[in-house]
Amino acid sequence: MEQPPDTPRIGVDEWVASVEGKRERYTGPRGAVLKRWERLPPAARVLVFATPAAVFPFLTSGGNLFRYGLFTLVYALLALGLNIVVGFAGLLDLGYVAFFGCGAYMYAILASPQFGNHWQAEAAIPVVVVFTAVVGLLVGLPSRRLLGDYLAILTLFFGQAFVVFVNNANRISFPFVGHADLTGGANGIANIDPFNFFGYRIDSTRKQYYLLLIAVALVLILLMFVNESRTGRAWRALREDPLAAEVMSIPVNRLKLLAFVFGAAVAGLTGAIYGTIATAALPGDYDVGLLITVYAIMILGGFGSIMGIVVGAMIVNNIPKLLHSSANARPLFYGTILLAILVKLRPWRLLAAELGGLVAFGFAIHGIASAAYPRLVDGESIGSGVSARALDHWMLFPKNPVKIADVAYILLVAAIVVYPQLSRVWRAVLLPPLLYLVMFVWENLLLVHIGGATRLILLGAMLVALMNIRPQGLFGTATVEIA
Repeated sequence: MEQPPDTPRIGVDEWVASVEGKRERYTGPRGAVLKRWERLPPAARVLVFATPAAVFPFLTSGGNLFRYGLFTLVYALLALGLNIVVGFAGLLDLGYVAFFGCGAYMYAILASPQFGNHWQAEAAIPVVVVFTAVVGLLVGLPSRRLLGDYLAILTLFFGQAFVVFVNNANRISFPFVGHADLTGGANGIANIDPFNFFGYRIDSTRKQYYLLLIAVALVLILLMFVNESRTGRAWRALREDPLAAEVMSIPVNRLKLLAFVFGAAVAGLTGAIYGTIATAALPGDYDVGLLITVYAIMILGGFGSIMGIVVGAMIVNNIPKLLHSSANARPLFYGTILLAILVKLRPWRLLAAELGGLVAFGFAIHGIASAAYPRLVDGESIGSGVSARALDHWMLFPKNPVKIADVAYILLVAAIVVYPQLSRVWRAVLLPPLLYLVMFVWENLLLVHIGGATRLILLGAMLVALMNIRPQGLFGTATVEIA
């Protein structure tokens, strides 16, 4: 009886047998790019990201720089700190956003009219970073013996306790001091001073952007060196198997505390910078929604991946904003689908077969609908460009698409979740109908209601599908697992 291809083979060293498959990763144009990328020193890799980012302010307006540039860098810096705790050390920290808030509030206390303090940035930032690092140490001390769900519960409690504290710390009476409004309560602390480095004020969007860019670049370089150090290798061993790491005499508890301290310090730095951008520290800015966004960035970019975090931040922050405009939505949507197909499908004959099957399937469905049920093609596509006119002869556009588009949307969400569970043969056969269904829902529902919640639900379903196909994310390294 023939052995299933996915099961271990008796008498065969799977690690040795997989060498050829790993070598294929470095063949062709893609392999040449990977070889050159991996040979670059850390600073040169960061330059590849920083150079176009440094030019970006000269190519866009101030409003777009604020929406697309500043918040992308804030998310990237936050996710880099979380990547230390979760991606490097494998500790499920659900209270991470509280460190971000600690940094913002601490800087607000040191540089705002709240207490009449107006510290220079070169003095306030080290205090903020050290303060949040100490808070990270205090959170890590009781959790150093916890793993998995227990650690998540403890850190989630810390995150929620922080929100409760900052909402009520305006009514606390301190011993020997009396009443003091520490955090401004639900109104927060307003009028935070801009950064002032030795008399140079960071008081414009462009200056804030470059400050964030420098901070992200420095953290990237630091993490690249840490990742290749003994501490970085020990963190990865802790992430893969804490018990085995402890047996190998790796100081597991100390490494956990170190991960919490480093992650909290990066989050505190980000909070201080964000406080000057928002000019206020508000309790509502440090909630579960932000935590989900940062985790989505890290999951998409890849656990433990450094440059992948930057790519994930660009996607998560910019794609939803770009999709709010119907002028950008269609080319961005179809370009993303085409890029994903080009990257994923190999060999080239399979790519040609799938694309040819998609085109043939569309014309066949359109022809059958025109003959059997003309109401499915009585509508028109949105827009008047060449692509819109071409879609009229290939895509179904019902006269009243609301009901049928809603049904198709529900089928699509279910199909996206089920599709990764199918065998390779069935995935190849059903890919053209699935892509056509995606495009049908996009043209008849999501493009019509471009700002609706349905778009976010669909993006979430696609993220679930990505995690099933590639659990390590776009740039993460696959872990060793036994099914």
